[in-house]
Amino acid sequence: MATYNTSEFKKGLKVQIDGEPYLMIECNFVKPGKGQALYKCRLKNLIRNTMLDRTYKSGDSIEAADVEEIQTQFLYRQGDQFVFMDNNTYEQYELSKDQVDDAWKYLKEGMNCSMVLFNGRPISVTPPNHVVLRVEYCEPGARGNTATNVTKPCTVETGAEMSVPAFVEMGDLIKVDTRTGEYIERVKE
Repeated sequence: MATYNTSEFKKGLKVQIDGEPYLMIECNFVKPGKGQALYKCRLKNLIRNTMLDRTYKSGDSIEAADVEEIQTQFLYRQGDQFVFMDNNTYEQYELSKDQVDDAWKYLKEGMNCSMVLFNGRPISVTPPNHVVLRVEYCEPGARGNTATNVTKPCTVETGAEMSVPAFVEMGDLIKVDTRTGEYIERVKE
C-alpha cells in the first residue's frame, strides 16, 4: 500500500485512517520555537461526512486511500436506490439515498456525474456544477414585485424545492448551481 510522508501533505489528498477513506480539507505547517515541526490536519470522512482533526510530527506517514473517481451516467431512481452506469465499462452501481445525499435534487436521467469508488465500492456521487431543470410548479408572481429581489418557492422536475425570482413561471427552464443550490438564470429552450 502506498503512503504519504508529511512533506507530501496538501489539501485534496485522499488518505486512509483506520480502514476508512478521508479527504484532507486543511493542512497547516506549525514550527514551534523548540522541538519538532508539526502538521495540523483537518480531514473529512468520505463515507460518513464527519470531520476529524489530527496532528502529525514531521517524518510521520499516512496510508494512501484506494480511492478512484470515475465518470458515470445516472440511469434511474428506484425507491431509495439510485442506479448509475460507468461510462467506460458499462458496469452498474447502486447508491442509497444516504450516499447520494442532496445530489438527488439535481439528478436527471441520462446526466453525467462523477462518482467516487473506495476499494471498488461506490461511496458518493457529484452532479455537474450547473444543471438545467424544468419548473413543474410555482405560485404566479405578483405584478409590481420586480424592483426588489423577491423570491418564491418552486418545485422542479426532480421533485426538489428551491427559491427562484418572482418572474419565473411554470414550464420555464432554469439553470441551478449544484454546489450551493441557488438559482443562476432562466434558460431558453
